[in-house]
Amino acid sequence: MSVSRHPIALRLEQQVGSATKLLATVMVLPLVDGIFPALVVAGVLTTATGVIETGILIFGGSATAAVILAEMDGSRRQMAGSVLLIGAIIIPLAALEAAFAPTFRGFLNLPVFERFAGLVILTIAAKTASSEIGEYLPSPGVIISLGLVASFEPSGFVLRTSPEYVLNGAAAAGVGVAFALAIALLSPHLRGRVDIDRFRFGSAVALGVLALPILLGPFDLMQTEAPIALAVLAVTTLFAYDPNAGPADGSAGDAPDDPDDAAETAADGADEAADGDASDEGRVDPTEPPLDAPTAPGPIVDDDVAVIANGGDPSTASDDGDGTDPFADDDSRAPWL
Repeated sequence: MSVSRHPIALRLEQQVGSATKLLATVMVLPLVDGIFPALVVAGVLTTATGVIETGILIFGGSATAAVILAEMDGSRRQMAGSVLLIGAIIIPLAALEAAFAPTFRGFLNLPVFERFAGLVILTIAAKTASSEIGEYLPSPGVIISLGLVASFEPSGFVLRTSPEYVLNGAAAAGVGVAFALAIALLSPHLRGRVDIDRFRFGSAVALGVLALPILLGPFDLMQTEAPIALAVLAVTTLFAYDPNAGPADGSAGDAPDDPDDAAETAADGADEAADGDASDEGRVDPTEPPLDAPTAPGPIVDDDVAVIANGGDPSTASDDGDGTDPFADDDSRAPWL
């Protein structure tokens, strides 16, 4: 498997530590830096397609897949438990943040703020695709703060909420958790067969496609209900998946997921070994060769050595035994022979 060595991911991994904490940080990050609230305020979650795209690309995506496939260890049951525990945290938080979306929509100039929300998604896509470009771009929090300042209208401040926003926010987080859970359950098969870097780049392209309708809204371009971002992500998955590739570690790929299965396998191996020893008790290994075995040939001794050992002159020795050298007048013989 091509383990992603993205500098931002490596820096985050060094700061957080364990794989479960890293996965929790990656999935909670959209709630902390303001990306998810910005999308809710911009009206991205008003359709079922927007909910699914937000859940997979914002809460899931390449970062979640990379952490599960490259960092998390243990059986599928253990990884699924970790994902569900993280989901129990981010789903209520997403619902709580989405509940305040109508309040923000009341005192913000939505056409202006939506442009900043689309710019945030493009920034994340650029940072995901290339760390070198991401070094020159501002953080998502800075862009959202500038958008709040540019679109602030205090006259429309009214505290309000709506169950529709709460349900859509919780549903988007639930889609992200379901995506992470599917990756965790399929991890024994996906390890070694998914190119993380290729999937990361394709996810960045899908994020860019998700941002285009928001940015181009005033021009009535890319205004469609078709899930274009999901189609791009599906094509990316096909290109990043290699079914003929083997697991990164063959011994790890053949190991059973459940410790009880491992114990049963070891017990079966011990029983087979005991049966093999019992069947060999009555067998006697032969120590002498059979009487009809062919006689081994004697050692090969050079003729010149044999002549000298018998007191003769080696110059008269020949391979034919008649005192002549068959190669004396043969010009076809190579000189080094």
